This record gives sequence, structure tokens and C-alpha cells, in this order.
Amino acid sequence: MSRNDTRQRVFSAAVELIAEQGYASTTVEAIAERAGVAKGTVFYNFRSKEGLFGALLDHSIGKLAGALRAADTGETALEALDSLVLGQLVFFEEHGPFARVLLAEMWRTAWKEAVARLREQALGVYADVLRRAVANGEIRDDLDVDTAATAVFGMVLTVSIERKALYPDRPLEVTHRTLVDLLHGRIR
Repeated sequence: MSRNDTRQRVFSAAVELIAEQGYASTTVEAIAERAGVAKGTVFYNFRSKEGLFGALLDHSIGKLAGALRAADTGETALEALDSLVLGQLVFFEEHGPFARVLLAEMWRTAWKEAVARLREQALGVYADVLRRAVANGEIRDDLDVDTAATAVFGMVLTVSIERKALYPDRPLEVTHRTLVDLLHGRIR
């Protein structure tokens, strides 16, 4: 198994366990066991539990930002915003445990740098689209785009988790349509 494969297995095990039982209750031993590797392998690759979590956040934020950038499509900025919302919903559908980790664990002061990367890389995609929408006259020009980007991201994150937990049979398209209708009603 390559080093990259090992890291991916450890990331997968760590995000699942942290989503299930929280960061504080998750041990390196449990992560190693779930990943099917020796505890020493985790320490060799990440030095510590904190190092593992930091690397996991970097890796996952990078994947999320890439998915959002890829979703930035549409002829108008509002169409691009709709595509971003769908892209985030799809990402969290595929990476549900990471969504729960983001909501529950990431906002602690120990992870300030990761929050800054999330703001710059993922929320930045939303902010860029909203700035385009303002510049094109598609939405009102007094909108605080940075706050709006955070609000939209947080709304989609929360709805993604709720849908997975309480309404798993609700089609993703229905959730997307509802979110887009809410957004269009408030930002124009």
C-alpha cells in the first residue's frame, strides 16, 4: 500500500470516528484500528492526533473548495450561485461525516488556521460569485458579500446534515430548489 493510500484510509477512519463520537473522544488507537493500520503508522504519518486532524482538515477543505470551484458554472452569476449550492449539497451527500465534523468540531479556537483556509478557499468561491452578481446588477449592491457567503455556506451545511439525518429519502433536487428559492427571494 502506498503512503497516499495509507493516508486516505486514515483520513477516512478519522473523519468517520470524529463525526460519530467527537474529536475529544476519538483516540489514535481507534483510528488506526478502523483504518486497518498500526498505531505507529498514524504517528509516523501525522506525528500526533492534532497533526492528523489538521492534515484531515487541510485535505478535506481542499476537496470541498475544488468541488465548489468545479460547480461555479452558469451563464449568470445567480445561475452560478445556484450551481454552487447544488455542488455543496452533492459534496456533503458524498462526504457526510466531514459535514458533521465541520459543524461540530472545526470552530474551536485551536483550529483558527483551518477556519481561515475554509473562509479563503471554500467560502471565497461563494463570495466571488456574489461579487460578480453585484457587479452585474443581478443582486442588490448593498449586500455584504462576505457575510452572505458565510450565511449561504452555513445554511447549505446545516440543511445537508439535517436532510441526511432526518429526511434521507427527500430528493436532493427538492432540497436544492427550496434553498435556491430562499436565496433568490432575499438577495435580489
